[in-house]
Amino acid sequence: MLAEFIERLINNLSLWAIIGFAGQAVFASRFIVQWIHSERVRRSEIPLAFWYISLAGGIVLLIYAVHRADPVFIIGQVTGLFVYARNLHLIYRERRHAAAQVT
Repeated sequence: MLAEFIERLINNLSLWAIIGFAGQAVFASRFIVQWIHSERVRRSEIPLAFWYISLAGGIVLLIYAVHRADPVFIIGQVTGLFVYARNLHLIYRERRHAAAQVT
């Protein structure tokens, strides 16, 4: 039964399904990056790469959601993209401010 399911799944994979899975893989990898980073610094911390990976995965998933014409998925991804972009903006604004204080 499982082998039959896997065979049907593989036979029905389309380019769009592959794009969706790839987007999900990129999006999920951000947690691995965050975990490795936190282990290195020995405290829970979100690295800059987390937000870039979130943005990249979110964009791919948004493209997939638009192709599927799924309004729930689209709204969820657009909202997430706003949050990821806003966090990057805040990080860079803080860095610019810190650099201005030094000079």
